[in-house]
Amino acid sequence: IFSLLRGTIVHDFQQLHKRYGPVIRIAPDEVTFARADVYSEILQPREQFLKDPVWWAKQPGNPDSIINAINPETHARMRKCLAPAFTMRALRAQEPILQQYINLLIERLTQLINDSSSPGKTEFDIAPWFNYITFDIFGDLGFGESFNCLENSRYHPWISLLFNSVKAASFVAAARFYPLVEFLLLSIIPPSLKKMQQDHYQQIVDKVERRLNYELERPDIMSHVIATDDKSGFSRDEINATFMVLTTAGSETTATVLGGTLNYLVSYPDKLDTVSNEIRQRFQTFEDITLDSLSSLPYLNAVISEGLRLCPPIPWVLPRKVPASGATVCDTWLPGGVSCPPLSLNDLLTATRRLQYRFRRIL
Repeated sequence: IFSLLRGTIVHDFQQLHKRYGPVIRIAPDEVTFARADVYSEILQPREQFLKDPVWWAKQPGNPDSIINAINPETHARMRKCLAPAFTMRALRAQEPILQQYINLLIERLTQLINDSSSPGKTEFDIAPWFNYITFDIFGDLGFGESFNCLENSRYHPWISLLFNSVKAASFVAAARFYPLVEFLLLSIIPPSLKKMQQDHYQQIVDKVERRLNYELERPDIMSHVIATDDKSGFSRDEINATFMVLTTAGSETTATVLGGTLNYLVSYPDKLDTVSNEIRQRFQTFEDITLDSLSSLPYLNAVISEGLRLCPPIPWVLPRKVPASGATVCDTWLPGGVSCPPLSLNDLLTATRRLQYRFRRIL
């Protein structure tokens, strides 16, 4: 819990795995694995390992979302509805939207360099810019309207609230280990904080409402949700809850991987030169860079895969509950909880193709 609140839990687990091996007990009733075959044994067994409510359960009174839906039937219903929005076919249809914001990012960075007193040696923090573009893209694909981060070169006020809510989630998860602490914590939340939380949620409700009222069909994520009824897809409350968590899951995570990958590249100039040369030799103009053409660049795609391996954007473990009857995982008999921390697991995975497949499975 101390590691969780400090924000170092994945790194602490990684060190423990390096010291004690691929299977370690981290609490009286919790075991963590760092073996390549743990995904198939936990996520694809005959008897399901459900999400651990301590980490995943929704707050009392809140609707289910795609992230915290513990019931397998509820999650399957939601996933079936959303999955078509993330296929390559859907991505190609969304490419003009992606290109629009990528061009704006390049324009803003170019302006930043030209406005510098020494354009040849301009230094700036790239991390906020990666967040600007990913939040703007998801705002457009999810709600039909950008957050205008790139346009204004700063975070939308709602996004600042979102970052704070992510930090608060760690405290909520920690409190759940002690029901009395959780009860007291929920009891003493000041009215001002509750109102902030309600305002935060209401902004999502308003954005969803505006998008649902669009008469123009557009190839975004919401279009796939609208195409189904409540019984086979999402209820209105489930749409609001899901798109609130997807705003973070579809934005900050991508920015984190991009920032981490670029950090590694600038730390190894020879690798940066290799990927830069591959791109510049392949394309003569910005307009030549498309989704299809990028798929033919082997070194660039290897860099992206390695970035996902080294910088998984999941800042905690992925806990599952062992079935009531117990189960054997990686030759270890388990009567209690189980988890597989991505950073520790990625340390042991070297096949990038297999890694990409595993990440798609868990998401």
